[in-house]
Formats: sequence, C-alpha cells, structure tokens
Amino acid sequence: MTIRSNHRAATSILVASLTLLTACASSPLERRQVVLYSEAEMAARGAAAYSQMREETSASEDARATRYVQCVADHVVEALPEAQRNIYLWEVTLFASEQVNAFALPGGKIGVYEGLLDVAINQHQLAAVMAHEVGHVLANHSNERASQSALRNVGFGVAQILGASDTTLRALDVGTQLGVFLPFNRTQESEADLIGLTLMARAGFEPDESISLWENMAANSGERTPALLSTHPSPSARMDELRARMPAAELELDAAQARGAHPDCIR
Repeated sequence: MTIRSNHRAATSILVASLTLLTACASSPLERRQVVLYSEAEMAARGAAAYSQMREETSASEDARATRYVQCVADHVVEALPEAQRNIYLWEVTLFASEQVNAFALPGGKIGVYEGLLDVAINQHQLAAVMAHEVGHVLANHSNERASQSALRNVGFGVAQILGASDTTLRALDVGTQLGVFLPFNRTQESEADLIGLTLMARAGFEPDESISLWENMAANSGERTPALLSTHPSPSARMDELRARMPAAELELDAAQARGAHPDCIR
C-alpha cells in the first residue's frame, strides 16, 4: 500500500468516525451531537474533578464574597427547568485565586475564581458568566468533548494499524485540530453564550449586562490568540451574537419580572 493510499484510507477512517458526531443527539439549540457516556458517568467524572480542584486550590476566606457568589448561583439554578434543577445537588465554590475564570461541571458543580469578581463587576455580569458555564452542562458539552476524544483516538488507532506514516498521522492531527475540533469548540462556546443569555434573563438578571461583561473582558485581556486557532470566539463576535438574541432575552426578562424574579445579590 502506497503512502498516498495509506493517507487516503486513514483519512476515510477518521472522517467516518467524526461523521458519527452528527448522528446521535441534539443540543438545546438543536445542533446534532454525539454523547457516548451516561449522565451518571459524567456526573461522577464532574464530582471527581471538582473534588480535586478543591484539594488543589483553597476556597476563599472572604465570607461576604462567598455569600454573594452563592446568591447569584442560587438564582441561576432556580431558573433551570425543574428536571435539570433537581437532577443534581448544585454546589458552588469561590476559589481563592486571581484567575479571571469560572466553570460548571456535570453533576452540578460550579466554581468561581476571586479574580473574576474584578471583571464581572455586578450581579448581572457574574450571572452572565455562571449561566454561560451552566449552559455547557445543559448542552452536554463535557460529554460531547469526551466522546469526540474517544472517536478521534479510534480513528488514529485504525490509521496506525493500516500503516500510515508518522508524517501522515501528523498531517491528520493538524488537519483535525484546525478543521474540526477547534471550530467545534468555538461552536460550543457560542452555544453556551446563547443558552446562558436566556437562562440569566429567566433568573431576572439584566441580559444586556452580558455585553458589558465582554467589554470588560476585552479591556482586561492581553494579546489574544488569533480566532482561527482559539477555542473561544473573539469578544466582538460574542457580543454580536448576544446583541442579535437580545430582543428575545428581554422578553424572557419581562416574563421573569412578572413572576417576581428580582435578584438582589450584594457583594
């Protein structure tokens, strides 16, 4: 078998594996996706990762900030549909770290770093970040990424069995990263932005503050990785998408306020 035919066969196997990504399930925004793992398995993985993070990074000793973060988290979780709200025992930790970051893991584990509170300067902006992170959980993004990785490993394993050269495997790896996995991750980030925008509005937070949040993020960021090579959309692209969805989010806010949702979390 020639190098060219090896390359062609390996490519075919990898593409066939990746094609499965469009065949198994749908995200909340109706994007086709694959999720190979059970809810229980992903929740266990999330709980284990959360436990490890808490061992490696101390919780904040700022009691007032901790209460503030808990308050925002409570409102965001309360706005979830009942099935998603009750499937987990939701938990949040404020970590003593200057990172400007937050996360949510399968199993209902939320982490916020103290550094984020210097950029997300009010309850609405903090809710935008938390709702975005919870959006990843609602859309099964961790499951999806784990599933992608498993399928990718299968594809490369088969390519190696077929005798693909190291040069071919490296080319496939670069092509897969640039052509599939990085854009796919940016898609997940955009999806979480839009899910989060709706969720924060349903919780009674001002959705237009999500724009202000990204303005703050852009002002506080250093030199950025080019968007083509980044797993995250640029701040300007995120803000454009959020603005396009803002009228619908404002209607969600009106309905939430009519139900009596008026968060008052004080830092």
